Parts: sequence; structure tokens; C-alpha cells
Amino acid sequence: MSTRVLLRWLLLVQAACALAFAYALVGTGAVSYWPLALAAGAGLVLLVRVLITANNFAMTARFSSITPDDFLLGRGAQLRLFGEEFMATLLQSSWFMPIACAGERIYDDATLPPVLLIHGYGCNSGYWSQLTPLLDASRISHASLDLEPILGAIDDYVPLVERAVASLCSKSNIAKVIIVAHSMGGLVARAYVREHGAANIAHIFTMGTPHHGTSLANMGIGRNAAQMRRAPGVADAPESAWLRELARSEDAATRSLITSFYTHHDNIVAPQTSSVLPGARCIAFGGIGHVALGRNVRVLQRLMQEIAEMFAQ
Repeated sequence: MSTRVLLRWLLLVQAACALAFAYALVGTGAVSYWPLALAAGAGLVLLVRVLITANNFAMTARFSSITPDDFLLGRGAQLRLFGEEFMATLLQSSWFMPIACAGERIYDDATLPPVLLIHGYGCNSGYWSQLTPLLDASRISHASLDLEPILGAIDDYVPLVERAVASLCSKSNIAKVIIVAHSMGGLVARAYVREHGAANIAHIFTMGTPHHGTSLANMGIGRNAAQMRRAPGVADAPESAWLRELARSEDAATRSLITSFYTHHDNIVAPQTSSVLPGARCIAFGGIGHVALGRNVRVLQRLMQEIAEMFAQ
């Protein structure tokens, strides 16, 4: 089952729960006005989703790295962080990803390298709904992928990346592509370079990628989640064996091709410093959650700026 189909089923389940709750309210006489009962049902579903987001932050707090003083948040900023992350999760999983299809757009007059977008665990190409319009506005050719099977090994996605890179290079007539990857997608990009080299890679931008694993992956399912695991409290080599082998395969030249965007308030990657990759360029943000990295204006503007400056002619 694809992520798209799975999310549609989850939406149907949520709608059924809202209707059942509304029916119960009317049936017991607690509410006699159907529109009000339906609103209460929808509110119940939203409340559950708010609690799920809150639980993510709570679980991450147990394994968080120390937040630098420059990134400490006041109460208002904490509420904005939570609200933005909740809305990002709600919009991506309930609208953009259920209707998304991977695609490719080529601009014949493009002067910058084409961009390959690689999403993370449990997502699909719809994750990039806010970035693709910026790429279009800058007339940057781009393509997106749907990484399937959902619970497959990270290495299983490498052939998809290989085909997408080859297609972008051929159709754009530009020899190298830029990879922009969120979360697990950054590990997929690194696995691609391990297997196929960097001859066709201009640069890799990772966003919220658990380069050294995340403790929350211990509660995830699938071979890919197992590869992203990190053992809490282990001082030496807490990363999974797969992550350690991936790191050993990389030299200084490979690491210099990577820029890691990360947030000190990531609610999925814990510790947050797991996104700091030695030898790569690392750019820290604050007050932004994990899913919101792909929608946040500051992050996307900085990404577009980095691309423009790095490949200015």
C-alpha cells in the first residue's frame, strides 16, 4: 500500500469517528442540532491530533540535546512552535500528501542545476508542496519521488534515486543535480552516493536528517526505522550498525558536498544534534518543528538563497 492510499484510509477513519461521535451526541439527546454535533465530532478528531503532536514533543524531550542559549524560547515562541508544527502535520498528511503524485518539471532555459526532492519516513512527494512553487518561480527544473515500499530498507530506495538523477541530467542537459532531502531522505541521498558516487551530484541539502540516528526510531516500524535507530544512554556508537557503516563509507570530499539544515527544537530527531554531520556544513534553526522544516518561510528562503549563491554564474 502506498503512503497516498494509507493516508486516504486514515482520513476516512477519522471522518467515520467524527460522524459516530456526532451520531452519539444526537442519539443521546446531548445535542439536538446536527451541525453542532458534526462540529463537535470534527473537534474531537482535531483534539486527538493535537495530543499526538504534543506526545511527539514530550517523547523527544526525554532524549533532547542541550539547547544553546541563543535558541532558547519564551512561552509565546513555544506556542508558535507547537502551532506551526501541528498545522504542518495536519496540512501535509490530510491534504497535500493524500493527493500528491511524484512528478518532474523541466525548464529549457534553466541556468541552475536541477533539484531532486526526496521526502522522509512515512511521507511522499506531497511533502514538498511549499518548496516546488519557489523552484518554479526561479525556473529551476525539479523532480520528486515517492519512496516505496513505505517500510522498506533505505538501500531499497537507491535505484529510484539513480533513475531520477539520470532522468534529470538527461532532460535538463545539465550534468549534475542538487538533492534536497528531508529526514530519512537525507540518508537515502547518502546511500545513493555510497553506491553510485558523486559524479552527478552538485550538492546535497538535508533537512532534519538523523545522521546519527534518533531515539524515536526505536518505536518505529519497518526496516528503514530500524536503520535509523539510536540507543539512548549509550556513549560509544549509539547509532545503528547501518548508520555506522554508512559513515565509514564517506570521505572528506563526500562530506563537503553536504549541507545539513536542522532545528534545535526538532520533535522527531532526538537528540537534535544528531543532524550535525562532521565534515558537512551545518546550519541551525530554532523555533521550528520537524515537519515544519519543509514549509517554514525562513528555512525555504535560506535554502533558495544557498542554492542561488552556491551556483551563481
